[in-house]
Amino acid sequence: MWSSEDLDLDAYLAFLGYEGDRAPTLGTLRGLQRAHVLNVRWDTLDSFLYREVRLDLPSLQDKLIRRGRGGYCFEHVTLFAAVLEKLGFDFTAVSGRVQLGADQYRPRPATHAMILVDIDGTRRLVDVGFGNSPLEPIELVDGATSEAGPWPYLLRWQEITHGSPGWAVHQRGDEESWQVRQVFTENPQYAVDYAVGNHFVASNDRSPFVIRPFVQRLRTDRYDTLDALTWTTERPGGTPSKQTVEPREVPKLLDDVFGIRTDTEEAALLVRRLTELAEAPPARQLPELPR
Repeated sequence: MWSSEDLDLDAYLAFLGYEGDRAPTLGTLRGLQRAHVLNVRWDTLDSFLYREVRLDLPSLQDKLIRRGRGGYCFEHVTLFAAVLEKLGFDFTAVSGRVQLGADQYRPRPATHAMILVDIDGTRRLVDVGFGNSPLEPIELVDGATSEAGPWPYLLRWQEITHGSPGWAVHQRGDEESWQVRQVFTENPQYAVDYAVGNHFVASNDRSPFVIRPFVQRLRTDRYDTLDALTWTTERPGGTPSKQTVEPREVPKLLDDVFGIRTDTEEAALLVRRLTELAEAPPARQLPELPR
């Protein structure tokens, strides 16, 4: 179903630096999720530069593994689903609604891809495509938490949209409060469903990923983002630091800070598009990114 016959599993695991067990166990799942989130890069450059994001497995492996570029949730989850299928895991793909900046009465579309893995008599949320994703699977029970990464997460069963119940992933907000990051149900999704959502996110004029680039990198002690020309670094318990960068500085910043490689031609195109973005009159305020 997820084209695992086209997957070069050895190349993927080598890129992750993963040398652990390959049996479909919870320990393997934990190791793979942590290695994927920390090593496979996250960016929206294809949407910003080309208005096209390919989800076929050969293209994903070439882009994310061989060329060292980044992708967003549909790409990460499609690749990770092929890995899980190849290794024999029992799982279901699902879609979620990013809730940051929205509410249950004005929801965003369900365009965030995730996976639910059934293992050892439990069902666990595996979210490898958010950028600052959890570093471990979260058991699908009300009140479950994850403390594996630099920021904690809380899973609750609650009303999520217009009186409908479902699951909500909470993250730490200001003053140690919790805020809903994304909501989802257990309704199965398939590759064709992701193709539809991906088409909107990658190419529609109203998609924030078309308007400007967004890049993320999570480490165990910091979280960096590049939103257009604003570079932000956050550390657990610290105050975020922000600075504005010049378009010509971005390719080197991507390499040095985010670990994302662009070739000469793509770097030149990126600088040109960012220069045009910086010089364009502010016809409207850039929308908040659904991250």
